Amino acid sequence: MNCSEPPRAPIRSYVLRAGRMGSGQVRALQELGPRYLLPFQESMPDWTAVFGRTAPRVLEIGFGMGAATAAIATARPDIDFVGVEVHEPGVGALLRQIGELGLHNLRLVQHDAVQVLDRMIEPQSLAGIHVYFPDPWHKKRHHKRRLIQPPFVARLASRLAPGGYLHCATDWEPYAQQMLEVLSAEPLLHNTAPGYAPRPGWRPLTKFEQRGLRLGHGVWDLLFRRA
Repeated sequence: MNCSEPPRAPIRSYVLRAGRMGSGQVRALQELGPRYLLPFQESMPDWTAVFGRTAPRVLEIGFGMGAATAAIATARPDIDFVGVEVHEPGVGALLRQIGELGLHNLRLVQHDAVQVLDRMIEPQSLAGIHVYFPDPWHKKRHHKRRLIQPPFVARLASRLAPGGYLHCATDWEPYAQQMLEVLSAEPLLHNTAPGYAPRPGWRPLTKFEQRGLRLGHGVWDLLFRRA
């Protein structure tokens, strides 16, 4: 590379889109953000202090508007959840649900997931990781932007404790095929199913997913564990 060339920007798996913030989301950010929204930091947080207890911890990457995340955290009060999302409307929406449901086992980080993994999550510390319906980047020239790629999966696997699980789901079959290929090639992970897995009971059906199933669209779950 020519030394005079500027450094290339890293490929992003997301695009920051402008979104309208409702009054409830804004209020949740103001009132609940200081307690439940953690600032990104360059060092490992004391997660026991953050949650006020020692419990298995599960990371969710890209929780969207947070409805499924809130439902999972409600149904599994014995587990602490950390949700990572870059879009502020989604963060505000989930903070609002945290307040309405009185969820104490959920914290949020509004930042790039790669940096959160590298700086804020210790190796072999997670009981599980959820990646639900990431952007499929349909066009072939955009496939390099897909989140589930070998280097990122290696990062994810390194953060799982032995026996910890990685659960992905997508409604785009070509992406499901790529996910299965990439996850199967990661030496730290093994598939819990012969191919795609049945939807685990902890993942609720979203409204979008229910509509798709009624229209005959498929949904593919992948459940891998670290040896």
